[in-house]
Amino acid sequence: MVSSERDRWWNREDWWTVWLGAVIIAGAVLGLVSTIPKLPKWYGNIADALPGELVVPLLGLGLGILVLTGAAIWSMEGRVRHYAVGFPFVFLLAVLAYGIGNHTTMNHYGVNDIIWALILGMVFSNVFGKPNWLRPALRTELFIKTGLVLLGAEILFNRVLTLGVRGLGVAWIGAPLAVIFIYWLGTKVMKIQSKELVATVATATSVCGVSAAIATGASVRAKKEEISAAISISVIFTVIMMVVMPFVIDAIGLSPGVAGAWIGGTVDSTGAVVVAGSMVGQEAMEVAAIVKMLQNALIGVISFAWALYWVTVVQRGEGSERPSAAEIWKRFPKFVLGFMGASLVMSFLFLPGLGQDKVDSILKVTTALRGWLFALAFVTIGLDTKFSELKATFRGNAPVKLYLLGQAFNLVASLILAAVFFRNF
Repeated sequence: MVSSERDRWWNREDWWTVWLGAVIIAGAVLGLVSTIPKLPKWYGNIADALPGELVVPLLGLGLGILVLTGAAIWSMEGRVRHYAVGFPFVFLLAVLAYGIGNHTTMNHYGVNDIIWALILGMVFSNVFGKPNWLRPALRTELFIKTGLVLLGAEILFNRVLTLGVRGLGVAWIGAPLAVIFIYWLGTKVMKIQSKELVATVATATSVCGVSAAIATGASVRAKKEEISAAISISVIFTVIMMVVMPFVIDAIGLSPGVAGAWIGGTVDSTGAVVVAGSMVGQEAMEVAAIVKMLQNALIGVISFAWALYWVTVVQRGEGSERPSAAEIWKRFPKFVLGFMGASLVMSFLFLPGLGQDKVDSILKVTTALRGWLFALAFVTIGLDTKFSELKATFRGNAPVKLYLLGQAFNLVASLILAAVFFRNF
């Protein structure tokens, strides 16, 4: 197969993530898919983690994802049988990860399905190896990027603009500043060799943790263990910040508006933002959640910027020739277009045309499917990651030091911005 044929839309994985996202959204809009199985929260009896009545719906969900992703693999490679053999095992680990992560205590502190998907995948691959029958099912990029396209649909502009200039000032000034500072710190001061790792940690720290790490890692083509490292650091310190920040806020006597904006601008996970905000008060929680949604809206823009910077500056600096416009387009991650397109279509076409209630019902489906795709992606990352590789990534604790220094900058910058924009709120 010649190069020009490989670049056509029907056999490029990047394009297929956009098509799959569009098909899923269209299915939800047309009512072809109206509900997605959701495992319940549970406490005590592990049998409550997977009620019997959900077994058949979960089998249907797994079959549906297999058919959709299998169609993409068939179009790209012409063979799907080997993928179909390994996929059920990957899906089973994702179900287990969801079940364990839904334990009430673990879920409250952010130790969710994503973390357990990584853990289960790594434990299996490091104990039993990676059998040949499983390898064709390790489609990390396909799962991640399709999930990111669906994530774009959740960025509704009528919601994220609720606070107007105040929220934009904290979210859209603070996050880019922190990204730039952390990348400079990691590459110029700390001299970390992997620029991909630095970029992934910088965006995870500054924007919104897991989703930002996934998107940036895909844009700069970071190694799977580098994405795993960034996410692990983010999750651990998110839990710490979620618990500690409300006490700090109370000690220094911040107003609810400033407190909420500070939490929303610094705590990585949306769920942790809501928990930390609620510990301060209802107003702080609402402000924090909206500021975090505004930061989430930056994922597509920052991913676009990273991809462009990587092609035109980083790769050229590593010896590549100056890329032409056609080459930039060829290397550009197309899922970013899907992410931004999904947000625009949902915000400016479906929302005014169908109404908020209908859009909420659509997002209920796409958000649930996005969660399953992320779980599948992190199972495959775990299955592809050796403890020795992860240990090498953490050598010298450089990623941890980078996160701590970067988050310190982020905390100070976000507090100043929150005080400026929310002083009379």
